Amino acid sequence: MALSNDFLGDPVTDRRQLTAYIADGCKPKAEWRIGTEHEKFVFNTATFAPTGYDGPAGIRALMLGMKAFGWQEVFEGKNLVAMKRGQTTISPEPGGQFELAGAPLANLHETAAEIDQHFTEARQAAAELGLGFLGLGFHPTAKREDIPWIPKGHYAIMRKYMPSVGTLGHDMMQQTCTTQVNLDYADEADMVLKMRVATALQPIATALFAASPFTEGQPNGYASYRMHIWQDTDAARCGMPEFVFEDGFGFERYADYALSVPMYYVRRGGGFIDASGQSFADFMAGKLPALPGETPYIGDWLNHLGVLYPDVRLKSFMEMRGADAGTVESILALPSFWTGIMYDSIALDAAWQLIKVWSAEDRAALHRDVPKRGLKTPVAGKTAAWYANEAVKLAQQGLRRRAVRLHGMADETRYLDRLFMITEGEMSYADDLLMRFEHFWKGDISKVFEDCRL
Repeated sequence: MALSNDFLGDPVTDRRQLTAYIADGCKPKAEWRIGTEHEKFVFNTATFAPTGYDGPAGIRALMLGMKAFGWQEVFEGKNLVAMKRGQTTISPEPGGQFELAGAPLANLHETAAEIDQHFTEARQAAAELGLGFLGLGFHPTAKREDIPWIPKGHYAIMRKYMPSVGTLGHDMMQQTCTTQVNLDYADEADMVLKMRVATALQPIATALFAASPFTEGQPNGYASYRMHIWQDTDAARCGMPEFVFEDGFGFERYADYALSVPMYYVRRGGGFIDASGQSFADFMAGKLPALPGETPYIGDWLNHLGVLYPDVRLKSFMEMRGADAGTVESILALPSFWTGIMYDSIALDAAWQLIKVWSAEDRAALHRDVPKRGLKTPVAGKTAAWYANEAVKLAQQGLRRRAVRLHGMADETRYLDRLFMITEGEMSYADDLLMRFEHFWKGDISKVFEDCRL
């Protein structure tokens, strides 16, 4: 399967089409779905070194190994860049991080089955190549220059552009891993409330799922170094958009924000045209320097929305982007946390009551400080740990009311167990890793590849 047939859709002739694309994501509650995406580092089990793209035990070979399970190749020119099966995609991130973009599923039991199947298949394919997987938010040992780049067209454009807008963009691309969940909204009012709750609580999720306390083999002083990196990647397209809390926020306001963010590329003929730093509004006026005289299609708008990186991203669904990668249990805990809050109206309203007392200054300080201080971060007279505990309880209540049972027995609340262990002990995975490093590994960071292998 080649990337020669770009999705273009209708020509964009009016700004209202941009807003309408996002608004068309509205769905009745019966059609709401849960999509989970998770990344992990790939390493050589003999040397613990990162894995490059080429070679008999490279990322390309690993993807080809997935063919045995019914996955089909996706090419960009001569390069294998992804594997697809149904609505699910496997692809490498810029530094070879191995990502599963899951299908939109009806409940968390289906998500659990998808994750289990993925790791069963991926572990088998990896074992045959002498490879393993590690779930952390930042690579614990490798220097950036030791990680090979994956040959994808838009990665090359981003790589060139990143140093002009921040100092840590290459670190983000090559050395970070995340888990995120994609959720739906019913209408504009529902979207607005969910965006406000999700944006405010995203740093709390960062504290709950913090798992990046090491850099080049040593503690780095952060609970989530991954989130620290995002804070110096590209201020125009990253961070916490405070405008979601302003009166009048809705689909149109988000579209205006997206229009204000510089582009990365235009995709044509299976390739990528460098439009980095250029304006989508100019594109609509036929004045894009990269494609003078041409105007965009709705597919170009979709591509542009996908290269915005706020903590909560809006397309035709909503993406929660604040969590580090972690254990298999934490991969499932993240969609469970957000589904319990977002897909139950009582829990969602209660979450809003919980955080609406925060001022803009409270939100900004929490967002700024949580990468370093994690669960200990102060906010509005309490700590992130206190708010995390309250939020997890709301998620539990929401999942209990959903009452979706596996084979008529256990409901979805079982997938929150890991989060209750974290909130009750006020000890994140990052805290646990630091404790192991000091007391059990005796400062030998290589033990992370044995203790924390997925």
